[in-house]
Formats: sequence, structure tokens, C-alpha cells
Amino acid sequence: MSSNLFTVTAPLMIRSADGGEHVIAELFEHPLGILWFEPYWHLGDPKTTLHLVEGEVRGEGPWRVADHILNVLGCHGTNAELAIGFERWREFLLDPASDYPPVELVKAIARHRGAITD
Repeated sequence: MSSNLFTVTAPLMIRSADGGEHVIAELFEHPLGILWFEPYWHLGDPKTTLHLVEGEVRGEGPWRVADHILNVLGCHGTNAELAIGFERWREFLLDPASDYPPVELVKAIARHRGAITD
């Protein structure tokens, strides 16, 4: 399993086999592959905003997990719409009124889903 993916601090995006692309708000190593959270995940239903992708992590960037490809946002032809979405997400997080959960709670939620957080 490539550990480099889990040390990247730049914003990441994920593309599924059907062509769907998403910004990754949170990313965790999981015994079965990766667990990733959508932006604003905490405002929605975890059944649709938290995603487990099963498979071995391959590559050094872009990375592959099963039929999904992960890239640093802005690299390898990622689209401007995703970059705008990320900027909105970043602005949301910087807003003092943001109700984003603290890091330890986010990690606890990921651990509850089986992720490795340490």
C-alpha cells in the first residue's frame, strides 16, 4: 500500500469509473482500502457523504484504488469546477461560524467506520 497518499497535504480529488469527480474533504487509510468524506459531509447523511473504496492503493500520484483515481486537485487535467468547489469548502472552514467538527471527532467518526487514524 502506498503510504504517500496519506501524507499528502494538498487538496485531493477522486474520479470514479463512471466519470464522477469529487473533492476529498477528509481521507483515511482503511484496512479494505480508503475512506473518504465529501465536503459538507457533516451536514448530510453519512450513508451518502462518507465513502469506502475497497482495493489496494497503487501509484505515487496519481493513485489508484480499484476503479477510482485520486489526484492532487489542479493536476493531471482536474477541472476548474472542482477547484471552485474546493475554494468554497476552504472558505467555509475558515469562517468562525463554521460548525465543522473538531479533528478528534472527525477521526473518531472515521475509526467508527473502520479507518486507521494513527
